[in-house]
Amino acid sequence: MYLTIKETAEYLSLPETYVETLIHQNLIRYLFDGKVYLINKEQFNGHLDQLEKAKKQLDEWKSEPLPEDPDVKDED
Repeated sequence: MYLTIKETAEYLSLPETYVETLIHQNLIRYLFDGKVYLINKEQFNGHLDQLEKAKKQLDEWKSEPLPEDPDVKDED
């Protein structure tokens, strides 16, 4: 499925100008039909999957209790 720049920006939650910059830097694949840049939506699936995995790992890390500090009970 192909998206326009505006649709891609909404899909990725990025500003349209940033998506245009990525196109001009050849960092994302696109087709240009003479009027409109068309961007294949499937190329972002791997990135979005990795982003979700990283968020899940961060949430697990945040919910992990802190270990008790061994120096707290040390009375000199």
